[in-house]
Amino acid sequence: MTRNTRLTLAAIAALVLVVAGVLTVDRRDRSTTVSASADGTVDPATLVREDSHVLATAADGKVTLVEFLDFECEACGAAYPAVTQILAAYEGRITFVVRYFPLPGHPNSGLAARTAQAAANQGRFAEMYALLFENQNAWGHREQPQTEVFLGYARTLGLDVDRFQRDLDDPATAARVARDKADGEAAGVSGTPTFFLNGRPLTDLRGQDDLTAAIDAALAE
Repeated sequence: MTRNTRLTLAAIAALVLVVAGVLTVDRRDRSTTVSASADGTVDPATLVREDSHVLATAADGKVTLVEFLDFECEACGAAYPAVTQILAAYEGRITFVVRYFPLPGHPNSGLAARTAQAAANQGRFAEMYALLFENQNAWGHREQPQTEVFLGYARTLGLDVDRFQRDLDDPATAARVARDKADGEAAGVSGTPTFFLNGRPLTDLRGQDDLTAAIDAALAE
């Protein structure tokens, strides 16, 4: 083996080690973004922020259900009636928090989240949340921005439409949505809907009965 050959092989080996090291660090960095403790729970500060949207509140604060959702997601739309029924059945017994997690494959998901936030700025998040899901078939999965449709919802709710339009276009609104998604990613969310019950991800839900059973178990603890 010539000296040049030995040098070339050494350089290749060094390069392989460097690449392997970078990949190892990259995997380690991604794993540390999931803010879960040893028992599988996620840091409450990651799941619920001071400005998070709370649709139901339990006086004792014993059970908190958090949903990361995408308003354009068909699975989220399918879960919406079950969530509504659960909130009615457990009124005053559970806290329910909504977090934005728009997915890139849905052309109007980010706009819909900003629509909900613009309504929230006028104290009407819950109403816009309901309108977006109840009319998902009318605006969802359209390639063109559904801005005019969402402006129509703002008028339906009696919002200040000029302010709504400004808030819809305000970079601060997009930043607010992005913060929710960043928290979701830190908590390990990769799709929607994703539910957390008292900090634990509910990974094996097959329907409303499973969610109800998990809530009952948490209330019984």
